[in-house]
Amino acid sequence: MTRVTGRARPWAGKSKPAKVEIYTRWSFHLFMVGELVVLVMGTLARADSPIGGWFLLLGCAHALAAGAYVSYALDWALGRRARPTRLMAATAVLSAVGSVATMALIAANPLSKGDIQSLSYVLVAFAGFGVGSLVVGVRRVKTMLLLVLAFIVLVALSGLVFGMEPGALFGAALGVLISGLALTFTTGFSVWLVKAVWDLDSARELQARLAVAEERLRFGRDLHDVMGRNLAVIALKSELAVELAQRGGTEQAAAQMSEVQRIARESQREVRAVVRGYREVDLHTELEGARGVLRAAGIGFRLEGADTGNGAGGNGTDGVGGASVGGAGLAADVQSALGWVVREAATNVLRHGDARQCTVRLTVREGCDAVLVVENDGLPDQAALARAGADGPPRPAGAGLAGLRERLATLGGTLDAGPVDGTHFRLTARVPLAAAPTESRKTTETKETAEIAEATGTAGTAKAAGAAGASEVTA
Repeated sequence: MTRVTGRARPWAGKSKPAKVEIYTRWSFHLFMVGELVVLVMGTLARADSPIGGWFLLLGCAHALAAGAYVSYALDWALGRRARPTRLMAATAVLSAVGSVATMALIAANPLSKGDIQSLSYVLVAFAGFGVGSLVVGVRRVKTMLLLVLAFIVLVALSGLVFGMEPGALFGAALGVLISGLALTFTTGFSVWLVKAVWDLDSARELQARLAVAEERLRFGRDLHDVMGRNLAVIALKSELAVELAQRGGTEQAAAQMSEVQRIARESQREVRAVVRGYREVDLHTELEGARGVLRAAGIGFRLEGADTGNGAGGNGTDGVGGASVGGAGLAADVQSALGWVVREAATNVLRHGDARQCTVRLTVREGCDAVLVVENDGLPDQAALARAGADGPPRPAGAGLAGLRERLATLGGTLDAGPVDGTHFRLTARVPLAAAPTESRKTTETKETAEIAEATGTAGTAKAAGAAGASEVTA
């Protein structure tokens, strides 16, 4: 859903629901312009009379009141403000006064056929456009139809009171009926359409949030299953060791603490396994997922195959098949890193800009590097996203482009993102195929081993801890 941040965003940078709302809102304002045109056409025949000027002035006041009312009423229909009852009352009064005054003028003066036709335009402007404006502020279809019926009754009663001829009276009522129903259907359906578009956009955003919450719950359950029993055993054995030490059974207490140490290391390995499984991403699966999600959103997806460096270049495909295209043969950590790039890029294409086509190119050069390029149109928001990832405030690891750079840096890779040719946004990830663990990872692993050794308090246990830590790193 579009958020207002600082200055107004250009049309190309707005979301589809916002574009639909803007189009509908300006369509309503154009209705008011159309009303003024109809009033001018209806008063041209009486331009030499003061009555024509008064009618035109009344029509301008009615158009301004109705234009302001429909704007506020649309905000009310979308749940953003209270119902504009005063503007609604002013629009209804001006519509009724204009309709009655037109009927009085038709009945009081012997008019030619051309004059009657001109005043019919004026009646349609006041009654038809009045009803079309008022229905924006109501929700029930029954109420909308009652508004049309109320104006027909008002026009009919006015004609009877002023002694209008039956033929002219029937024609006036029929004109109000046709124009009122047409404008009621048009405005009522437009408001319903805007509400439906915004509701669908909110539902999609809520669905994404629920998916994230469900994944967090799953990870929490997995972590609880791994750690719950082990922590309970550690607590019980620690209490037992304390009691044994207090009773003088130091050997038994040391044995219990050795068991606590063993369980703690086992828990550490299990937690790492859970986190590793949670973070690992398969490149082929992510490409399939990106294709399906983008297609479902109406965005074209094209995947171009890998160049393996031996002359067997891949060709463009709409699916995600083939060994080279799916990234088969790449190391697991390289596939995982590139899979995160695909996932983040697909998310950005959906959430930012208004892309219509997305192209993914994977180039693998044996013994050198793997290059993944994701390019799409819908530039404005993507460029802003790139600036935010490169120059903005620090973001948590794993979030956005900054998180991708950190993830690729652990493999010695790089990430470049920015606009291309002023119309497209390109994201390029490069990962060396012979990348070894970085110094930061080695330092962290050595530090963990040293901490385990220090916690044991004995040289022999420290040696065992070092061996255990080394086996964990190797695993």
